Amino acid sequence: MKNKSLSDSSNSSSSISTRIRFSIVWKLNITLFFRLLGLFLVLDIFLCLLGAAGLFIRAEETVTSAAQLIAQSGLPTPEAEQWLTINECSIAPPTGEPGGIQIPPPLKTYFSKQTASGIRSIELPNSKGLNEWGRFLGITYNVTIETGDHPYRISFHLQKTLGILMVMFAIIVILELLLLMRSIFTGARIIRNTFRPIQQLAQAARNLSTEGVFSPGQLEVLAGKLDDINATRLDTRISVEDTQSELKTLAAAINGMLDRINESYRSQVRFVSDASHELRTPISVIQGYVNLLDRWGKNDEKTLQESIDAIKDETANMKGLVEQLLFLARGDNNTMALQIERFELSALVEEVLRETQMIDEGHDYAAKITTVLINADKSLIKQALRILIDNAMKYTPTGKKITILVSNSDNLARLTVQDEGIGIAPEAVPKIFDRFFRTDESRARATGGTGLGLSIAKWITERHGGHMEVLSRQDIGTRISIILPAG
Repeated sequence: MKNKSLSDSSNSSSSISTRIRFSIVWKLNITLFFRLLGLFLVLDIFLCLLGAAGLFIRAEETVTSAAQLIAQSGLPTPEAEQWLTINECSIAPPTGEPGGIQIPPPLKTYFSKQTASGIRSIELPNSKGLNEWGRFLGITYNVTIETGDHPYRISFHLQKTLGILMVMFAIIVILELLLLMRSIFTGARIIRNTFRPIQQLAQAARNLSTEGVFSPGQLEVLAGKLDDINATRLDTRISVEDTQSELKTLAAAINGMLDRINESYRSQVRFVSDASHELRTPISVIQGYVNLLDRWGKNDEKTLQESIDAIKDETANMKGLVEQLLFLARGDNNTMALQIERFELSALVEEVLRETQMIDEGHDYAAKITTVLINADKSLIKQALRILIDNAMKYTPTGKKITILVSNSDNLARLTVQDEGIGIAPEAVPKIFDRFFRTDESRARATGGTGLGLSIAKWITERHGGHMEVLSRQDIGTRISIILPAG
């Protein structure tokens, strides 16, 4: 139990030290605290010096007044000594050889003629029973004046004046301590209020990083803030580990935004490159057949028909590719509005299944359908289903079975297309939703695939708040599911 207590205490101390180390509010607050403490110490030293100077001046004035009175009336009688004590002053003959210091000749002009040549000393009482504090309050300022045969010593007792000054100084110190304690809390609040615009900026950057839609005004602001970052330096990041905690959220938000922009930029570069490659092939084929017709195919009916058929196929492929590219472009720009309606997913699947069976007689189709209601864009869900069925048709040998399943569990609608096709290699499964990705380039070319279908199906699914699941085994088959919120 004792070890656990020590461990908890150690962890608490470590947490506090880490918090102080990585919090700019704590650092600034501690800095301001010690700066204010230093200011108060300097002020206290100045007040002490000022009080000492005031005591010295008052003592000199009292001694001068007493010396002038003695010069006019002579030494006071013992009865008058009692009246002198009221002014904290006493006059007595010196005892023994006077000790002390004399005023340097250049400074004597600033003192009274009666006391300028006197010997000045400070005396502490040596009475038994007094502590150091009592001896300090009993300090006496003495001036010994030697005039002929009757030297005398004027003593100014500082006890009452020192007591008043010490009370005043104690009040000032207490006020300073209260101000220091108050500054710990008010300073932190003021610093946090000062950093509030930075936190708001961090929140704005975080929103820009997660909303997915950038308005022209937001892009213009970002262009001004991140002027030094260009397309070749999108991998530049702000170090988060060494950043103060108040700025860490801003740094993390900016890094997240840069990650998203970088990924978007790289994706666009790949997209343009792949689209150019996909369009280059049909254009080359069309150009080749046009040259063939131009050379000798004008009068050769067989060559003419072959060229026409090839050009028609390639233009149809190009049309389909361009339509898919436009669909993805509208999706990326978030300009495609969903027409949400409530409908039976099972009825939609039965409709698509009937249409597929009419155009594809080479495969066996089976269905296991449960009635499920969803809220979605009916035409887009139908398009995604057709993409999955089209893929199953392309990669499933003739005579094999394709199964469509619809189920409902945990308020989720599951739409599954399962085939008995060639399957997908394990290393290729994570990439099948990438644009223009094809597991077998030659087989995809033969089936007319562009590598965009699953990307479109994934976009449609995610736009509806769902996700996709894939399970595939080579030479056994593939099962792809669309999971959507059930209505």
